[in-house]
Amino acid sequence: MTKTAIAAWAVLILVVITVVVLWVDRPRKIVIDAALPAGFPEQGFSHEHFEELLQIYVTPEGRVDYGSWQLFPASVAHLDSYLAAISRYSPDSSPERFPSRNDALAYWMYSYNAYVIRSVIDHWPITSVTDIRAPIEAVKGLGFFHQLRFSFGGEYLSLLHVENRKIRADFKDARIHFFLNCASESCPVARPELPPADELDQLLASATTDFINDPANVFVDHDQRTVYLSRIFKWYEDDFVNDLRARGKPVGNGLLTYIAQHSLDELADDVAKAGEYKIEFRDYDWDLNSSDQGTSF
Repeated sequence: MTKTAIAAWAVLILVVITVVVLWVDRPRKIVIDAALPAGFPEQGFSHEHFEELLQIYVTPEGRVDYGSWQLFPASVAHLDSYLAAISRYSPDSSPERFPSRNDALAYWMYSYNAYVIRSVIDHWPITSVTDIRAPIEAVKGLGFFHQLRFSFGGEYLSLLHVENRKIRADFKDARIHFFLNCASESCPVARPELPPADELDQLLASATTDFINDPANVFVDHDQRTVYLSRIFKWYEDDFVNDLRARGKPVGNGLLTYIAQHSLDELADDVAKAGEYKIEFRDYDWDLNSSDQGTSF
Protein backbone atom coordinates (compact mmCIF):
# COMPACT_ATOMS: atom_id res chain seq x y z
CA MET A 1 0.00 0.00 0.00
CA THR A 2 1.38 3.38 -0.99
CA LYS A 3 1.94 6.22 1.45
CA THR A 4 -0.82 8.15 -0.27
CA ALA A 5 -3.26 5.29 0.26
CA ILE A 6 -2.23 4.93 3.91
CA ALA A 7 -2.74 8.65 4.45
CA ALA A 8 -6.14 8.50 2.77
CA TRP A 9 -7.23 5.59 4.99
CA ALA A 10 -5.98 7.41 8.08
CA VAL A 11 -8.02 10.49 7.16
CA LEU A 12 -11.09 8.35 6.48
CA ILE A 13 -10.77 6.57 9.82
CA LEU A 14 -10.36 9.91 11.61
CA VAL A 15 -13.46 11.29 9.90
CA VAL A 16 -15.48 8.19 10.82
CA ILE A 17 -14.36 8.40 14.46
CA THR A 18 -15.23 12.11 14.58
CA VAL A 19 -18.69 11.50 13.13
CA VAL A 20 -19.35 8.66 15.58
CA VAL A 21 -18.25 10.76 18.57
CA LEU A 22 -20.38 13.71 17.48
CA TRP A 23 -23.40 11.44 16.94
CA VAL A 24 -23.04 9.62 20.24
CA ASP A 25 -22.57 12.85 22.20
CA ARG A 26 -25.17 14.86 20.29
CA PRO A 27 -27.32 17.20 22.42
CA ARG A 28 -30.37 15.63 24.07
CA LYS A 29 -33.26 18.06 23.96
CA ILE A 30 -35.59 17.90 26.97
CA VAL A 31 -39.08 18.89 25.84
CA ILE A 32 -41.59 20.08 28.44
CA ASP A 33 -45.09 19.18 27.27
CA ALA A 34 -47.30 21.20 29.60
CA ALA A 35 -49.60 24.20 29.66
CA LEU A 36 -48.69 27.48 31.30
CA PRO A 37 -49.60 27.79 34.99
CA ALA A 38 -53.18 28.82 35.68
CA GLY A 39 -53.40 32.57 35.99
CA PHE A 40 -49.93 33.19 34.57
CA PRO A 41 -49.57 36.96 34.12
CA GLU A 42 -49.98 38.55 30.71
CA GLN A 43 -47.12 40.88 31.58
CA GLY A 44 -43.95 40.24 33.55
CA PHE A 45 -42.97 36.79 34.75
CA SER A 46 -44.06 34.86 37.84
CA HIS A 47 -41.93 32.35 39.77
CA GLU A 48 -44.70 31.73 42.27
CA HIS A 49 -45.50 28.17 41.17
CA PHE A 50 -41.89 27.04 41.54
CA GLU A 51 -41.59 28.72 44.93
CA GLU A 52 -44.70 26.89 46.17
CA LEU A 53 -43.05 23.58 45.37
CA LEU A 54 -39.73 24.51 46.91
CA GLN A 55 -41.43 25.41 50.16
CA ILE A 56 -42.88 21.89 50.27
CA TYR A 57 -39.92 19.82 49.12
CA VAL A 58 -36.90 21.74 50.44
CA THR A 59 -36.03 21.10 54.09
CA PRO A 60 -34.89 23.82 56.53
CA GLU A 61 -31.35 22.50 56.00
CA GLY A 62 -31.56 23.18 52.28
CA ARG A 63 -31.91 19.60 51.06
CA VAL A 64 -34.40 18.51 48.40
CA ASP A 65 -36.79 15.60 48.78
CA TYR A 66 -36.63 14.38 45.19
CA GLY A 67 -37.93 10.96 46.23
CA SER A 68 -41.26 12.29 47.47
CA TRP A 69 -41.51 14.90 44.72
CA GLN A 70 -41.30 12.35 41.92
CA LEU A 71 -43.90 10.12 43.59
CA PHE A 72 -46.67 12.69 43.19
CA PRO A 73 -47.71 13.38 39.58
CA ALA A 74 -49.49 16.59 40.62
CA SER A 75 -46.23 18.00 41.99
CA VAL A 76 -44.30 17.05 38.86
CA ALA A 77 -47.04 18.55 36.67
CA HIS A 78 -46.93 21.74 38.76
CA LEU A 79 -43.19 21.99 38.12
CA ASP A 80 -43.68 21.30 34.42
CA SER A 81 -46.22 24.11 34.12
CA TYR A 82 -43.61 26.51 35.51
CA LEU A 83 -41.02 25.12 33.10
CA ALA A 84 -43.50 25.58 30.27
CA ALA A 85 -43.38 29.31 31.03
CA ILE A 86 -39.58 29.17 31.13
CA SER A 87 -39.67 27.38 27.77
CA ARG A 88 -41.93 30.01 26.20
CA TYR A 89 -40.47 33.23 27.57
CA SER A 90 -36.97 34.46 28.33
CA PRO A 91 -35.20 37.83 28.58
CA ASP A 92 -33.91 37.15 25.06
CA SER A 93 -37.20 36.15 23.43
CA SER A 94 -39.53 38.40 25.42
CA PRO A 95 -37.49 41.29 26.85
CA GLU A 96 -40.64 43.27 27.61
CA ARG A 97 -41.46 40.78 30.38
CA PHE A 98 -38.13 41.45 32.09
CA PRO A 99 -37.83 45.23 32.39
CA SER A 100 -34.92 45.32 34.85
CA ARG A 101 -31.53 43.70 35.15
CA ASN A 102 -32.66 41.85 38.27
CA ASP A 103 -35.78 40.55 36.53
CA ALA A 104 -33.53 38.92 33.94
CA LEU A 105 -31.03 37.62 36.50
CA ALA A 106 -33.80 36.10 38.63
CA TYR A 107 -35.16 34.33 35.54
CA TRP A 108 -31.83 32.72 34.64
CA MET A 109 -30.96 31.70 38.21
CA TYR A 110 -34.38 30.35 39.17
CA SER A 111 -34.82 28.51 35.87
CA TYR A 112 -31.36 26.95 36.16
CA ASN A 113 -32.25 25.51 39.56
CA ALA A 114 -35.66 24.38 38.33
CA TYR A 115 -34.25 22.43 35.40
CA VAL A 116 -31.67 20.81 37.68
CA ILE A 117 -34.45 19.54 39.92
CA ARG A 118 -36.56 18.38 36.97
CA SER A 119 -33.61 16.44 35.55
CA VAL A 120 -32.97 14.65 38.84
CA ILE A 121 -36.65 13.74 39.09
CA ASP A 122 -36.70 12.61 35.45
CA HIS A 123 -33.76 10.22 36.04
CA TRP A 124 -34.76 9.08 39.53
CA PRO A 125 -33.40 7.15 41.36
CA ILE A 126 -29.82 8.41 41.13
CA THR A 127 -27.17 9.07 43.74
CA SER A 128 -25.44 11.90 41.86
CA VAL A 129 -26.00 14.12 38.85
CA THR A 130 -22.83 12.52 37.46
CA ASP A 131 -24.88 9.32 37.08
CA ILE A 132 -26.51 11.05 34.09
CA ARG A 133 -23.68 10.38 31.70
CA ALA A 134 -22.96 11.08 28.07
CA PRO A 135 -22.13 7.95 26.03
CA ILE A 136 -18.59 9.26 25.72
CA GLU A 137 -17.66 11.38 28.72
CA ALA A 138 -14.11 12.66 28.92
CA VAL A 139 -15.04 15.18 31.64
CA LYS A 140 -17.07 14.28 34.73
CA GLY A 141 -20.56 15.74 34.58
CA LEU A 142 -20.53 16.27 30.80
CA GLY A 143 -23.78 14.37 30.33
CA PHE A 144 -25.73 16.39 32.89
CA PHE A 145 -24.28 19.85 32.42
CA HIS A 146 -23.55 19.87 28.67
CA GLN A 147 -25.40 17.18 26.74
CA LEU A 148 -28.86 17.80 28.20
CA ARG A 149 -30.45 20.83 26.53
CA PHE A 150 -33.40 22.73 27.97
CA SER A 151 -35.70 25.30 26.41
CA PHE A 152 -35.35 28.91 27.53
CA GLY A 153 -37.70 31.07 25.50
CA GLY A 154 -37.57 28.51 22.70
CA GLU A 155 -33.77 28.28 22.60
CA TYR A 156 -32.30 24.97 23.73
CA LEU A 157 -29.31 25.55 26.00
CA SER A 158 -27.18 23.45 28.31
CA LEU A 159 -26.86 24.25 32.01
CA LEU A 160 -23.18 24.96 31.38
CA HIS A 161 -24.10 27.53 28.73
CA VAL A 162 -26.68 29.19 30.96
CA GLU A 163 -24.25 29.49 33.86
CA ASN A 164 -21.28 30.73 31.87
CA ARG A 165 -22.80 32.68 28.98
CA LYS A 166 -26.12 33.91 30.31
CA ILE A 167 -25.35 34.50 33.99
CA ARG A 168 -21.62 34.91 34.57
CA ALA A 169 -20.83 36.75 31.35
CA ASP A 170 -23.87 39.03 31.30
CA PHE A 171 -24.26 39.91 34.99
CA LYS A 172 -20.74 39.61 36.44
CA ASP A 173 -21.96 39.11 40.00
CA ALA A 174 -19.80 36.57 41.85
CA ARG A 175 -22.53 36.00 44.42
CA ILE A 176 -24.48 33.84 41.96
CA HIS A 177 -22.05 31.00 42.78
CA PHE A 178 -23.63 30.81 46.24
CA PHE A 179 -27.16 30.45 44.88
CA LEU A 180 -26.99 28.25 41.79
CA ASN A 181 -27.66 24.71 42.92
CA CYS A 182 -26.34 21.68 41.04
CA ALA A 183 -28.11 19.13 43.28
CA SER A 184 -24.87 18.08 44.96
CA GLU A 185 -23.60 18.04 48.54
CA SER A 186 -20.87 20.60 47.88
CA CYS A 187 -23.25 23.01 46.15
CA PRO A 188 -24.80 25.93 47.99
CA VAL A 189 -27.89 24.75 49.85
CA ALA A 190 -31.21 24.86 48.06
CA ARG A 191 -33.26 27.89 49.09
CA PRO A 192 -37.07 27.78 49.13
CA GLU A 193 -37.59 31.53 48.79
CA LEU A 194 -37.65 33.14 45.33
CA PRO A 195 -37.97 36.86 46.06
CA PRO A 196 -39.01 39.36 43.38
CA ALA A 197 -36.45 41.33 41.45
CA ASP A 198 -36.33 44.27 43.84
CA GLU A 199 -35.29 41.91 46.67
CA LEU A 200 -32.74 39.95 44.68
CA ASP A 201 -29.76 41.78 46.14
CA GLN A 202 -30.78 40.74 49.67
CA LEU A 203 -31.14 37.13 48.51
CA LEU A 204 -27.65 37.06 46.99
CA ALA A 205 -26.14 38.79 50.01
CA SER A 206 -27.74 36.26 52.36
CA ALA A 207 -26.69 33.32 50.21
CA THR A 208 -23.11 34.60 50.14
CA THR A 209 -22.94 35.12 53.90
CA ASP A 210 -24.46 31.70 54.61
CA PHE A 211 -22.09 29.87 52.28
CA ILE A 212 -18.90 31.57 53.41
CA ASN A 213 -19.67 31.23 57.12
CA ASP A 214 -20.33 27.49 56.82
CA PRO A 215 -17.19 25.62 58.03
CA ALA A 216 -17.77 23.06 55.28
CA ASN A 217 -16.89 25.80 52.77
CA VAL A 218 -14.40 28.00 54.63
CA PHE A 219 -12.34 26.73 57.54
CA VAL A 220 -9.17 28.20 59.03
CA ASP A 221 -6.84 25.70 60.71
CA HIS A 222 -4.37 27.71 62.76
CA ASP A 223 -2.41 24.63 63.84
CA GLN A 224 -1.76 23.70 60.20
CA ARG A 225 -1.58 27.33 59.07
CA THR A 226 -3.99 26.38 56.30
CA VAL A 227 -7.28 27.75 55.01
CA TYR A 228 -9.53 25.04 53.61
CA LEU A 229 -11.92 26.30 50.94
CA SER A 230 -14.73 24.94 48.83
CA ARG A 231 -13.52 24.06 45.34
CA ILE A 232 -16.00 26.63 44.04
CA PHE A 233 -13.44 29.27 45.03
CA LYS A 234 -10.82 27.55 42.88
CA TRP A 235 -13.06 27.13 39.84
CA TYR A 236 -14.27 30.73 39.87
CA GLU A 237 -11.38 32.55 41.50
CA ASP A 238 -11.26 35.16 38.72
CA ASP A 239 -14.92 36.01 39.34
CA PHE A 240 -14.29 36.76 43.01
CA VAL A 241 -11.15 38.80 42.36
CA ASN A 242 -12.83 40.71 39.53
CA ASP A 243 -15.76 41.40 41.84
CA LEU A 244 -13.40 43.18 44.23
CA ARG A 245 -12.00 45.27 41.39
CA ALA A 246 -15.46 46.12 40.05
CA ARG A 247 -16.50 47.44 43.47
CA GLY A 248 -13.31 49.47 43.83
CA LYS A 249 -11.96 47.27 46.62
CA PRO A 250 -8.30 46.38 47.05
CA VAL A 251 -7.56 42.89 45.76
CA GLY A 252 -5.11 42.21 48.58
CA ASN A 253 -4.92 38.46 49.18
CA GLY A 254 -7.45 37.70 46.49
CA LEU A 255 -9.79 35.00 47.69
CA LEU A 256 -9.10 35.70 51.36
CA THR A 257 -9.85 39.37 50.84
CA TYR A 258 -13.16 38.52 49.20
CA ILE A 259 -14.03 36.03 51.95
CA ALA A 260 -13.09 38.51 54.69
CA GLN A 261 -15.70 40.95 53.42
CA HIS A 262 -18.44 38.40 54.04
CA SER A 263 -17.12 36.74 57.21
CA LEU A 264 -18.89 37.06 60.55
CA ASP A 265 -17.71 36.90 64.17
CA GLU A 266 -15.16 34.11 64.78
CA LEU A 267 -14.52 33.47 61.09
CA ALA A 268 -13.74 37.15 60.55
CA ASP A 269 -11.09 36.95 63.27
CA ASP A 270 -9.69 33.71 61.85
CA VAL A 271 -9.44 35.06 58.31
CA ALA A 272 -7.77 38.25 59.56
CA LYS A 273 -4.99 36.11 61.03
CA ALA A 274 -4.61 33.88 57.97
CA GLY A 275 -2.90 36.24 55.54
CA GLU A 276 0.24 34.12 55.29
CA TYR A 277 -1.49 30.75 55.48
CA LYS A 278 -1.57 28.37 52.53
CA ILE A 279 -4.88 27.60 50.84
CA GLU A 280 -6.14 24.11 50.11
CA PHE A 281 -9.29 23.37 48.14
CA ARG A 282 -11.50 20.56 49.31
CA ASP A 283 -12.63 17.81 46.97
CA TYR A 284 -16.08 18.43 45.53
CA ASP A 285 -18.73 16.05 46.82
CA TRP A 286 -21.04 15.17 43.92
CA ASP A 287 -23.38 13.03 46.04
CA LEU A 288 -26.99 14.11 45.67
CA ASN A 289 -28.28 16.74 48.12
CA SER A 290 -31.37 14.62 48.73
CA SER A 291 -33.71 14.22 51.66
CA ASP A 292 -36.58 11.88 52.50
CA GLN A 293 -38.72 14.34 54.42
CA GLY A 294 -41.10 15.88 51.88
CA THR A 295 -44.88 15.77 51.63
CA SER A 296 -47.20 15.63 48.66
CA PHE A 297 -48.46 18.76 46.90
